[in-house]
Amino acid sequence: MRTRLLPLLITLMAAVLLTLGFPLAVSVAAAEQQRLVIDRIDDTARFAALAQSITDTVPATDERRLTLATDLEVYASVYGIRAGIFYRNDLALAKAPDGWLLPAEGEGRTAFSEALLGRRSHDPPQVWPWQDGRVVVASPVVRDGDVVAVVVIDSPTDGMRSRILRTWLLIAVGEALAMLVAVGAAVRLTGWVLLPVRVLDAATHDIAVGRMRSRVAASGGPPELRRLARSFNEMADNVEDVLEQQRAFVADASHQLRNPLAALLLRIELLALELPEGNEEIAAVRTEGKRLARVLDDLLDLALAEHTEADLQLTDIVPLTAERVASWRPMADEKGVHLFQDGAPAATAWADPTALSSALDAVIDNALKFTPAGQDVRVTVVPGATATTVVVADRGPGLTEQELERVGDRFWRSTRHQNVSGSGLGLSISRVLLAAGGGSITYERHEPHGLRVTVSVPRELPQIP
Repeated sequence: MRTRLLPLLITLMAAVLLTLGFPLAVSVAAAEQQRLVIDRIDDTARFAALAQSITDTVPATDERRLTLATDLEVYASVYGIRAGIFYRNDLALAKAPDGWLLPAEGEGRTAFSEALLGRRSHDPPQVWPWQDGRVVVASPVVRDGDVVAVVVIDSPTDGMRSRILRTWLLIAVGEALAMLVAVGAAVRLTGWVLLPVRVLDAATHDIAVGRMRSRVAASGGPPELRRLARSFNEMADNVEDVLEQQRAFVADASHQLRNPLAALLLRIELLALELPEGNEEIAAVRTEGKRLARVLDDLLDLALAEHTEADLQLTDIVPLTAERVASWRPMADEKGVHLFQDGAPAATAWADPTALSSALDAVIDNALKFTPAGQDVRVTVVPGATATTVVVADRGPGLTEQELERVGDRFWRSTRHQNVSGSGLGLSISRVLLAAGGGSITYERHEPHGLRVTVSVPRELPQIP
C-alpha cells in the first residue's frame, strides 16, 4: 500500500507546485517587461517634450535641435538603446545611432503607425528568455492638436531576459526545495497512516497462525485506524474467549465421557461372559468401544495441546530423535520394517523436547502403520540456516495430491486407509504442539511411492506472544 499511496501523494503535491509555479513564472516575466515598457514610455515622453517646439524649418544649427541630438546620442551610447524622432514621412528629425533607419515592417513600423494616430503604441508582445526579441515603444509629438512627429525607441532585452531567467531559477530552486519538503512530509504522512495498518496486518497474521494473544496497540495513526485497532482487539478477545470455551468444552466432555465409557466397556465384558465364545457381534462392540476410548483420549490431548504453552529449550535434535527411533524399533522389527536414522551427527534448535518427542512419535507411528514388511522408514536430521528439520520418509502407498491438501486436518483419514486403526487426530495434535514453539510440519510425496513428512524447529529463539 505504501508503494501506491506515496507516489499518489507526491504526484498530487508536484501538480500543486507546478500549478502555482507556472503562473508565478509568467507573471514575473510580464512584470519585468512591464517595468521596461514603462521606463521606455517615460523616455519617449521626455524626448517628445523636447521635440515639441522644433519644426522642420528649424535649421540644423539650432541650439534646441543640437541639444535634442546630443541627448539622443548620449542615451544610445549609455544604454545601448536606439532612439529617434521621425516625421510623418519617415524622415528623421534626430536619431541615434546615425545609421539606424525606421523599419519598413515589423514591430517598429506597427508602433510608428499607431503613434501617428495620436496615441501611444500598444504594449509589445511578451519576450521570453529564450527569444532574441526587442521592445519597441512609440509616442506621438503633438503640436497644436496635430501629430507632427513620432518618438520611437527600440530597446534590446538582454538585461530583462537575464533578470527573468535569474528569477525563474530562484523559483525553480524554491519549487525543488518545496518538493523535497513535500516528499518528506508525504513519507512521514504515509508512515503515520500506514503504521497502524502494518501493525494490524502483523497481528492478524499472528492470530491466523494460532498466536491468539497477539493484539494491536491503539495509540498511533488517524482516529479511524485507532478505532479500528480497538475494534480488532475486542474481536480478538471475543474469538479467544470462544476458542477457550470450545477447548474447555472438548476437554470437559472428553474427561466426563471417559468414566461412563469405562463403565460401558466393563458391562460389555460382563455381558460377553454370558455369550458363546467367539461371538462376532460382541467382538465388534469391543472394537468400537476401544476406538471410542482412543478418540476421547486424543480429544483430551488435543485440548491440552492447544492450551499449553511451549517450554522452549536449546536442544540437540539428533539424540532426541535417536531416542524416539530406538523406542519404535521393536514395533518396526515386529512388522518387518527397516527403521533407521541418518543425517547430521549434531544439530541444535529451539524446541520443547516433550512436544517434539510427541510429534516424532505420531509421525513415526503413522509411517510404520502404512509401510509394508520389507520396506524402509528413514529418519533424517538436517540442520539448516534458519531451522533444523527431521524428515521421516516411508515406502507406504502414499497420498494423492488432493489427499496431501487434507492430511493433518482433524479427524481426516484417507478413504483407502479406513481399516487402519487410529482416530485421525495424531497429526493434528503434532501440528498444534509444534506451532506453539514456532515449528511446523509439512507433507509431500516420496517418489516413487510413499510419504515424506518434514518436522521443522527454529534455530533461533522465536518471538511468541
